[in-house]
Amino acid sequence: MKVHDVMQQSAHSLRRDDTLRAAAALFRATGIGGAPVLDAGGFPESVFTSDDLMRALAGGASLSDPVSLHARGHICAVHPQTPLEDIAWYENRFLAVVDGPRLMGCVDASRLGPDQAPGRGEADPWAGALRRFPEPLVLCQDDGVIRWQNDAARCVLGDEGRRGRTLRQALVQAGFRVEDDPAEPGAVALAVRDESRYLAARWRIPDPTRGGDETARMVHLREAGDRHAVLGKLRAMHILAREMRAVIDSSFDGIFITDGEGTTILVNRAYERITGIRASEVLGRNMRDLVSEGFYDQSVTLRVLKSRKSETIIQKVKGGKTIVVTGNPVDDASGALWRVVTNVRDVTELQRLQEELEKLSALKDRYRLELASLRGAMGGGGRIVVRSKRMQEVHEQALRLALVDSTVLLLGESGVGKEVVASLIHDHSPRREGPFVKVSCAAIPEQLLESELFGYVSGAFTGANKAGKPGVFELAHQGTLFLDEVGELPLGLQAKLLRALQERKVTRLGDVRAKEVDVRIMAATNRDLEAMMRQGTFRSDLFYRLSVVPLVVPPLRERREAVFDFIHRFLERFNRKYGLGRQIDPEACDALAAWDWPGNVRQLENTMERLVVLGPGDVITREDALRALSGNGGGAAHAPAAGATLRETLTRAEAEAVRQALMMHGSTRAAAKSLGVNQSTVVRKARRLGIVRD
Repeated sequence: MKVHDVMQQSAHSLRRDDTLRAAAALFRATGIGGAPVLDAGGFPESVFTSDDLMRALAGGASLSDPVSLHARGHICAVHPQTPLEDIAWYENRFLAVVDGPRLMGCVDASRLGPDQAPGRGEADPWAGALRRFPEPLVLCQDDGVIRWQNDAARCVLGDEGRRGRTLRQALVQAGFRVEDDPAEPGAVALAVRDESRYLAARWRIPDPTRGGDETARMVHLREAGDRHAVLGKLRAMHILAREMRAVIDSSFDGIFITDGEGTTILVNRAYERITGIRASEVLGRNMRDLVSEGFYDQSVTLRVLKSRKSETIIQKVKGGKTIVVTGNPVDDASGALWRVVTNVRDVTELQRLQEELEKLSALKDRYRLELASLRGAMGGGGRIVVRSKRMQEVHEQALRLALVDSTVLLLGESGVGKEVVASLIHDHSPRREGPFVKVSCAAIPEQLLESELFGYVSGAFTGANKAGKPGVFELAHQGTLFLDEVGELPLGLQAKLLRALQERKVTRLGDVRAKEVDVRIMAATNRDLEAMMRQGTFRSDLFYRLSVVPLVVPPLRERREAVFDFIHRFLERFNRKYGLGRQIDPEACDALAAWDWPGNVRQLENTMERLVVLGPGDVITREDALRALSGNGGGAAHAPAAGATLRETLTRAEAEAVRQALMMHGSTRAAAKSLGVNQSTVVRKARRLGIVRD
């Protein structure tokens, strides 16, 4: 009996682009177990069965996959004149029947009678079980001759496998290029024909055809073509996808990803933790809908979709939390917007850290101020002596002013140490690394003062430096400029100084270009600027510009307790300067402390230098101090002050007489005797003058 006697005339077939869904529908509707897969010319190129469908779905295939991806790679067809006993059924239950390029029908084994069905005569249970195995299996003797092959092997080898050949000979005759196994000479390792590649796996089994007393070699020809490569790549991609998901989920920052249309496709666990929004609430939903429903007040994703560049916004999410989000566009190979990746950070934590940083910074400034104040109060080796309450207040104010950039006007008598206070402010300010430039407005002739302040260019006036010269404003750039005796400035220069202070620019003499300067201004004067304003000798606008923060330095006579510190400090300085070892008697210190010091600290410093240099012995005595004071302009204490009345002059002379008598004699009784008055009178006047004597 031949094939045309049992074949079905109307055959069902599939195209290579038909999907698994279409194949399943065909099998269900017709009841057939498979169908040939036709190429573009209508000729069968492979066979796709219901078994293939089940294996594909079990392996994770999609119903939208084409059948060509899962069909058998060999042609399973017979001629109508082929005898039934010569049919190689392969692993299928049916065959396509073709006559040249024309499809005639098909033969379904399930519809044949028992005597016609494939596998008759196969008495061995193992042969019946392995006959329909979907991949080629060949049983070989030890000499390699083929003793049995399943249907899939017959499809691969054709008639070459049924003529007593070895497996190697059958593969070569079937058109394969064979590579030997280096570990077992003569054994096949790889067979290649066109796009088909088969790897040979071998193992020894008992030969059931000979009672199990002997063994034979079972050879499994496993296809290693494109399909296996694709499956390998898919497995690698699945592993990579799991790794990427693990990395994204382990990120501390939230990650929110949408496609090029704004539809959410991924959020990580950190995003759920930060925002309180569950992934199930937003996945698969468009950002426009989420904004309209109140999940977010605005969307950085929508901004990125519009601008096609990175965007950062402060976003409020459902529940009232505030977050910082940054969206970044990701393009595909064609340049189209493919994804929008958004990084999310909880700004609440950042705000807390910022507040803590500000508190620490304020605490550091406070400790720095208190430490500097403590050093000053304890002497600290500085130039300023902090002993009296008034001087402590000046010192604390100076340290506070060092932290800001305000203009400071230092007021006080000549010699009280205004320059020292200005230097203290600069040394503790952020500008301490910059220059501290001092200029005395009274020491420079009026004709040269402007060029000293603002500088000049080459040829600005006769005798000018050919290269020009920068002024003190330029020299003090990014530092501090100290204008001493600012009350001595002429009115013309006052206007130019005011302009420089307001505009922060200076113009050199002879130049037309202004130059920006970054300078902190501190000024000092011993004159009454308010009285000068009333008299019209000092500009009011300049006064108010300079006196942003006025700081009054008290005279030495109002802080007599500091005289002792100055005495010992100057004594140590001049001993070191001149290589001497002078000491001072306590009574000499008392005499110096009782002096009015109209010249303030500067006068005291000069007096101490004279005592160290000219002292006749190693110890400075009371008499040495009195001689130095009597030659130190002592008559100035008796000279009437300008504009003083007769009563004021007499009161001052009386007070000075009492002070001098107490200094000379050391007791109120001896002083009263020398003055020719009662002791009670001296005591009363000494108390009024603040002079304490036993």
